[in-house]
Amino acid sequence: MRPAVAAKDKKPARSPKSDLSVRSDDKISDLLERKCSIASTVGILSDAWAFLVIREAFFGARRFEEFRSGLEISRATLTDRLRRLTQEGILREASYSDTSSRVEYKLTKSGIDLYPTFMALMQFGDRWLDPTDGPLQLIHEDCNCVSKPLVACSCCQKKITAREVTYLDGPGAGVVGAETNARRTRRTADDFMRGRPSSVSRALEVIGDRWSFLVIREAFYGAARFDQFQAELKIASNILTDRLSRLVDRGVFKKRKYQSAPERFEYLLTPMGADLHGPIMMMMAWGDHWRAGGEPPMLLKHTVCGKIFTPTVVCNRCGKPIHAYAMKYRMRYDPNKFGGRKSSRAVPGRV
Repeated sequence: MRPAVAAKDKKPARSPKSDLSVRSDDKISDLLERKCSIASTVGILSDAWAFLVIREAFFGARRFEEFRSGLEISRATLTDRLRRLTQEGILREASYSDTSSRVEYKLTKSGIDLYPTFMALMQFGDRWLDPTDGPLQLIHEDCNCVSKPLVACSCCQKKITAREVTYLDGPGAGVVGAETNARRTRRTADDFMRGRPSSVSRALEVIGDRWSFLVIREAFYGAARFDQFQAELKIASNILTDRLSRLVDRGVFKKRKYQSAPERFEYLLTPMGADLHGPIMMMMAWGDHWRAGGEPPMLLKHTVCGKIFTPTVVCNRCGKPIHAYAMKYRMRYDPNKFGGRKSSRAVPGRV
């Protein structure tokens, strides 16, 4: 299914097959929404403080005061997010030593597996939102080259684009109660810019609330008109209007009139918006692996090679998959202003 990308006279594609009713008087369907692995990942990353804590863990923070000094976050807020991330299985507690009752927080395998998603968001932020080419320079140890990771097909290893992917129902396809999906939160976009310079933060500042993520997701599934977004997301009209207007202002969507009386508009992904396909696909891959119980709700087919694939982040120089422990970075800012952590590795030390 092709996404609704801005192009001359291009009609919006239809959304993937779904059991959701679009009747406004169907009270049962109003409580249901599409099962989606993206939503579970968004539930973590769309909370600004949770995202920032994970980011600092990738930079080497482990102890409570290291997180607090780097983010200038209140003790109560930090305590809450560390607890939540531990319950989510992103972090785990470990004692300082056999003689200490204090704990430090280390990334689990699940947490480390968020690294490719961070890399995809970072490349988007570097490309579209930072004229200085980003605050970090990445070095891939496998080829010892400066790397700009890209999202590729796991089968043919070629870079994927939105127009080259179709969506099929997976073994976990269906609907769930709206309240059982990720927790709805108010927009906290400004908080994403706390602490150190970060292209991932810039990306999430643009799209970093749950509804914005899901509106963009529906655009990749083919939605383009207001009623299409509303029918799939079961979203209040005022919230949808706000998110669409905001995404138009940020350059993610292009607004185009398709009817004059009454006046109606459709919302098409711009080239910038279409480039969010990679990060969105990596969120889906993480959710499929860690939250779908072996039954992904949706399968991806790469039209270039004709195969069902799993999106993967690879080095643009050698083509090998990116792993956190194989990446180094050079900071283009003074780390002493943000907790003083100077490790050149994405995940210093052992997990």
